[in-house]
Amino acid sequence: MGRPAGWMKQFTGRDAMRSPGAPSHRREIERQFWLQIAKGITSEKAAEAVGASQAVGARWFRHRGGMPLFMSKPVSNRYLSFDQREEIGLLRAQDIGVREIARRIGRSPSTVSRELTRNAATRGGKLEYRASVAQWKAELVAKRPKPSKLVTNPRLREYVQERLEGSIYDVQGWEVAGPQQAAFIGRNKPHRCDRKWVKGWSPQQIANRLRLDFPNDPSMRISHEAIYQALYIQGRGALKRETVSYLRTGRALRVPRARCQAKAWAHVSEEVMICNRPFEIEDRKVPGHWEGDLIIGLGRSAIGTLVERTSRLTMLVHLPGSPRFQCNK
Repeated sequence: MGRPAGWMKQFTGRDAMRSPGAPSHRREIERQFWLQIAKGITSEKAAEAVGASQAVGARWFRHRGGMPLFMSKPVSNRYLSFDQREEIGLLRAQDIGVREIARRIGRSPSTVSRELTRNAATRGGKLEYRASVAQWKAELVAKRPKPSKLVTNPRLREYVQERLEGSIYDVQGWEVAGPQQAAFIGRNKPHRCDRKWVKGWSPQQIANRLRLDFPNDPSMRISHEAIYQALYIQGRGALKRETVSYLRTGRALRVPRARCQAKAWAHVSEEVMICNRPFEIEDRKVPGHWEGDLIIGLGRSAIGTLVERTSRLTMLVHLPGSPRFQCNK
């Protein structure tokens, strides 16, 4: 015979919850992962630093589009931590009372009593408190999903979508079709030569233009950050995922600022950095010192520049690109 309907709510005060399945990493570990990402390291190295696998780190980064959002903020002390739940579980296994447990962990007895009832495991038909199950239930109930404004407002979504794609119309209102846009391939952004038809507006331009086009309509308002979140974060379902290829950068994921600043070009080594040149070059009095630079254009075309610092003599060197990097015209 099965259990009567509503038996779980009588035990825990909550309706039945779905099975957690295989145990996953706690939110606190993911928060530590995003703190490592903020230092400028890759998702694989950040996952290793917090004790997770590289596949898990890549999945976290890709699922949130490189945007930590609330994960970058620490959890308030008003909520029980996993360490405190482990302490409650150990003390409860020793048949220690609720008030004594509350005194040892520095919490109210009502908080401990509510925790032992609401977040206890009920698989065996009775209440058994385990810290891992309690943490999973607390994180599941704490979610407050809020629908995106672009999902609930079709008019605003159409306005943003058209300007991101840079739709061009003639005087008669017919759309002008340009060259074929590069296919969306996931994490890697298309090459610059494939994005030369990009005439889409930036999210900042769209957010600012809305105030001019709809001055008396508060519903036609959205921030540029909300547009980026709709593009980068999976599961939002507001804008087409391939629209990221219309952005100026063409990135499919947001790249942390620290990583961009720490990344060095492959053709520049530490031995030739301009900050390491001798001090005698700064005053331009000693002839014979040359300063080189590289200009890269579309289709992997490149020009090298050589400037003599004393006489300002400039030489331009044409550097032919490799045939395998040539773009189809």
